[in-house]
Amino acid sequence: MAFVFGVPIGTLLATSGVVAIILGLALQNTLSDVFSGIALTIGRPYVLGDWILLADGTEGRVVASNWRATCILTSANNLIVLPNSVLAKLGLTNFSRPTETHQIKLPIRIAPTLPPGVSMEVLHLALDSCKAISKEVPPTVALKKMDAMGIDVELFFYVSSPGERVAACNEVIDVVFRHCAENGVSLAMPAGSYLFGTQYPIGTQLMPKMLSPNELLEAAPAFAGLPLKERKALGSQATIRQFPAGATIVAENESFSSLMIIQSGVVCRRRNGNNIERLYPGETFGARGLLSDAPKSGSFEAVTEVSVSVIAKAALDSVIESYPEFADDLASRLSRTISDLQSNAGAPSPQMGKTPAQWAMPNGQEL
Repeated sequence: MAFVFGVPIGTLLATSGVVAIILGLALQNTLSDVFSGIALTIGRPYVLGDWILLADGTEGRVVASNWRATCILTSANNLIVLPNSVLAKLGLTNFSRPTETHQIKLPIRIAPTLPPGVSMEVLHLALDSCKAISKEVPPTVALKKMDAMGIDVELFFYVSSPGERVAACNEVIDVVFRHCAENGVSLAMPAGSYLFGTQYPIGTQLMPKMLSPNELLEAAPAFAGLPLKERKALGSQATIRQFPAGATIVAENESFSSLMIIQSGVVCRRRNGNNIERLYPGETFGARGLLSDAPKSGSFEAVTEVSVSVIAKAALDSVIESYPEFADDLASRLSRTISDLQSNAGAPSPQMGKTPAQWAMPNGQEL
């Protein structure tokens, strides 16, 4: 331009250089996001729909991604928009690779009132009874360390997806508490804490508290709609039955018209020789004969020594006549239970644990 047209270009070069510097500084972050987005697209550490955890604690499912930013939907239903340049610098854990099956570690501490092997067997039985955890990988009980005041235990189990962690932990804590209380396994204070009062020396075996029929009716959700007076009347008419380990409580094709509430022990529901689920103290069964249109729920067998509270059909009929909504609620609960079991019929059945041995009490009784 200077030679042909005789136009001075010094001013033009200086001006274009200043403009280029200004544009470069203004677009620095945007260009960084664009090239980081290209790198993430080529590397593919995640795809849309994956559940990821970032090093800064951000966790959620990837719902959108472009060259500038990635959108993550958290479990609190909040949408987080992260620039690709920031995301490329953070460590990332992908919970969806290779599958969404996720391991959960739940630490507990138990008192040394029973031998560790017996306590492990009780905890294994509790984990096998949980319905919310995945049975593709068997749950594990690990003894970490022991001192004079307690034994540190870690429970390892799996869920089908990270979104099921809360529900699974809630159920595991509830079931473990029930089984520990049922089988005399006491929870211990945290290490380093001091407890003034009752001390349990090693070898002391506690007698579990067995709920009375009235306490069972108050705790059973199926009877929550009945007035307290009716529940007490039903509890006074209940009878107690004992079943040894391995006994069949209700056969698969048996017509049984009494309602049973588990007082102690573990009951396994079976259909066509397959283990469907396990029931623990406070749960009800045996009600299919009370309702003419109730689907067959399978047989019920005692995994351990079982004590059940039996309410006869005659006693329930009088309640149903006075409270028809109770029968509707019972039928609804039974139908939902059978529907859930049928939908899970193809799922692997929980492995049956060994029957716990009978432990001698200090006074010579058996636990």
